[in-house]
Amino acid sequence: MPTGVALRDVREQLFAAADRILLRDGPHGLTSRAVTDDAGCAKGVLHRHFADFDAFLAEYVLDRAGRMDEQAAVLREAAGTGTVTGNLTEALTALFGSVAVAIVALITFRDELRARLRETWPAGVPVLTEGAEMIAGYLAEERDRGRIAAGAHVDTLAAVLIGSTHLLFADRTGARPEPEAVRHTVTTVLAAVL
Repeated sequence: MPTGVALRDVREQLFAAADRILLRDGPHGLTSRAVTDDAGCAKGVLHRHFADFDAFLAEYVLDRAGRMDEQAAVLREAAGTGTVTGNLTEALTALFGSVAVAIVALITFRDELRARLRETWPAGVPVLTEGAEMIAGYLAEERDRGRIAAGAHVDTLAAVLIGSTHLLFADRTGARPEPEAVRHTVTTVLAAVL
């Protein structure tokens, strides 16, 4: 992009470029040059807004984790409607059908990124931790409505659902899991509490 041309919402343009690159090329393809090329701007634009590339990546990951609040609200609103299995299948498919799996791979791939994230995210893996909190909140709502067992340990169930579903989606190169595979996982994990 020529010097002097204003970019609208530079952060979001750069973050959207990172999404596209992660989905297309995986974490090894995510470089500052790739991000700025995809966003259609000069490389210096990224460095004017972020101290360095790992600072950009840390803010990107935290931004994407923070966006899960909207998904959590939608899932909580679904409590008491439809089926618990159906609601969770839909939510987990949407979560892992997004850039979330690629973000987890990115965090695993880059040591410096993990170190930066630890400064503001002391435990767990962003996106997976948010996903587990989203599922646990929903399951607590359903437990309060009597749609799952009163003694159900929602935090454990949520962690198992996140981990199991992540494994279904983790292979970026293979075919995406069918909704029935996700539904089977949810049904199996929740069998004792439904």
